[in-house]
This record gives sequence, structure tokens and C-alpha cells, in this order.
Amino acid sequence: MTTTTARLYTRPFLTLCASYVLFSASFNMIIPELPAYLTSLGGEDYKGLIIALFTLTAGISRPFSGKLADTIGRIPVIFVGILVCFVCSLLYPILTSVSGFLLLRLVHGFSTGFSPTATVAYAADRVPIHRRGEAMGILGICMNTGASISPPIGSWLVLEFSLEALFFTSSGFALLSFLILTRLKETLPNKQPFHPRILKLKKNEIIDRSALLPAIICITTYFGYGAMLTIVPDQSDHLGIANKGLFFTTLTLMALTSRLVAGKTSDIYGRIPVLRVAVLLLAASYAFMGFVSTPTQLLIASGCIGFSAGIAGPAVFAWAIDRADDERRGRAMAAVYIGLEVAIGTGALLSAYTYANNPSNFKYSFLIVAVITSIGFLFLGKRRNELRSK
Repeated sequence: MTTTTARLYTRPFLTLCASYVLFSASFNMIIPELPAYLTSLGGEDYKGLIIALFTLTAGISRPFSGKLADTIGRIPVIFVGILVCFVCSLLYPILTSVSGFLLLRLVHGFSTGFSPTATVAYAADRVPIHRRGEAMGILGICMNTGASISPPIGSWLVLEFSLEALFFTSSGFALLSFLILTRLKETLPNKQPFHPRILKLKKNEIIDRSALLPAIICITTYFGYGAMLTIVPDQSDHLGIANKGLFFTTLTLMALTSRLVAGKTSDIYGRIPVLRVAVLLLAASYAFMGFVSTPTQLLIASGCIGFSAGIAGPAVFAWAIDRADDERRGRAMAAVYIGLEVAIGTGALLSAYTYANNPSNFKYSFLIVAVITSIGFLFLGKRRNELRSK
């Protein structure tokens, strides 16, 4: 489906955005408290699996969610993701063994494997062609907003009330995200009823070929994010920053700032020119990150990384939509999200190995990230700007 309206801020799009903020808040608000909770269950040796299991399941489920979004519809797939989030948050206080917790993290990952894939495909169906980049920027702002405002709320709930209050509030956010979408109309024409055979994937349905290059750029762009999640807390300690969250707050604020205008920029000048500039800025920012020696320099580097990533994100998602056939948008989005999860996972592993708990290795970790990010520029270097024709 290709929209014919010239308006971006329609009621369906704004409703989708509000739901996306709540969905993001639901699963992000519990993350800061999960390590301590797992330790209280006797699972302190398994903290590394808190994010790994979640990301693993999200990545595995992407091809299925993409195909389902292109067959049974966008709305049902969004609903499945939200309902998984709702149920899992309710079950954390009930499954109080280490194995039960890890199982929940595994299942919880399906929520982000399903809902964002179909949400982006739905938005692409609804928004004007010439404003796709802007729309992807707005959706990114919604995800970042939920992710940035909810963790402090979650920690406050634990301090003032209890862990149970945190989990039930998380579940409530997911329920609200579901309820406000119930009146949205499906955008996929010629929907099919669900049948188990739909879940059987052909080789060309695992990674949509049209989205392969955007997925590669997504990997090189977000590789550093996994590194930051892994070693920046130690880098903050090393530089004497007591509040480790300051780095990520600065990162998020600058990403939000650039997303407000970056999507429009790619609509005007094209995806590839904007991506070239963003990738170069990002690579330079990571190189700078490796040599920071004061708290102020660390926060400046954080702002530069956030600003650059905020430019690249909307452009790469809009580019994938531009290249995809209308009837395969869900699968194209799934491919890009798989790239995102591969980037975060491998970035975390490689940076941890390079850092090896030695502060003198910070520079090597981020220089490797800068080089890998620069590879994205090489992939883009010989590409001509692609006109949006659909």
C-alpha cells in the first residue's frame, strides 16, 4: 500500500507514536533494576544474559514477524508484540527462580522482535512518500523518549514501593499501548488468515534482498552501541563520573535533537548523501571517544555520537522502505532490525574482549569501532543517490 495523503501528522500516525512511546517505556523501565533482582534470586553469575537472551530472541523472531506483517497484517503483529510484553512483566514477580527469570527474558525478546517491525511497516503505509525520512525520525524519537524517561520512573517505584510495583507498572504501560491502538484500521490490502504454514520460511524470506545493503549499513552504524553499553560504565568510573547515566542521557538528548531535523534532510537531499555525512561524523566521534581523558570530554564525545547516530537512523530505515516492494515492507524492516541486533551483540562481545578490564585499552576498543563504522562509508562510497519512486 502506498499512501496518497500529503499529511504526516494524521490521527493514526500520532496514535501509533503514542503507543510506541508506551511500548518502549514498558520494557525499558525494568532494565536498570534487573541485575540487582537477578542477584537477589541467586543468579549473579548470569547478569550477562539479561540483555543477550532478550536480543537473541528478538533477532530470531524478526524474519517471522516480517513475513506475518506482510501476510496477516501489520496490526495483529503489533498486538502480539505488545501482549507478550504485557504478560512477561506480570510474570516476573511470579517466576522467582533463576531459570524462570532467564526463560522470561528469552520470551520477552519476542516483544521487540514483533512490535517495532510491524510498527515501522504500518507507518510506511500511512505517511507521504516524500516525508518518510521525517516519519522514521519521529518514530525514533518516540522509542528514545520511552527509553529515556522510563528507567528513572522504574527506579523510583522500587525505592518508594517495591519491585512488584515496578513490574505491574511496566505491564500497565504495555496494556495502555495496546488499548490506544484498538481503533486503528489495518493498512495491508488482501490480508490472509493465519495458518501455521505461514511460519515456514523460504531462503529468500529470512533476509529480504532489497534491504541487504541498508542492513549492512545498520550493522556498521550501530556496532558502537554495543561497545558503549559494555565498557562506558567502566570508562565513566575511570574518569571519576559518579552518575554513569550522564553519558547515556547526553547521548539520548543529542540523538533526539538531530532526529527532529535529520529525517527531513534525507527527504530533501536523499538517503545516501545524508548517510555518508552521518557515518563519517560517527566514525570520527568514536575515534575521539577512545582518547577522552576528562569527564567533560566524555560527555562531548557522547553528544557527538548521539547527534551523528540520530542523523543516520531515520535515513537508513527510510532507505530500506524506499527500496522494498510495498507488499514486502515488513520483511524489509525485519532485515534492518536483524542488522541492528547483530551490531549490538557483536559490538558488545568484541569490545569486552578488546577492553579486557584494562583502562589503557579503551582507545583500542573505540578505534576498532571507528574502523568498523568507516566500513559503512566504503559501502556507500560508490552508490549513487537513489530516487524514491514508490
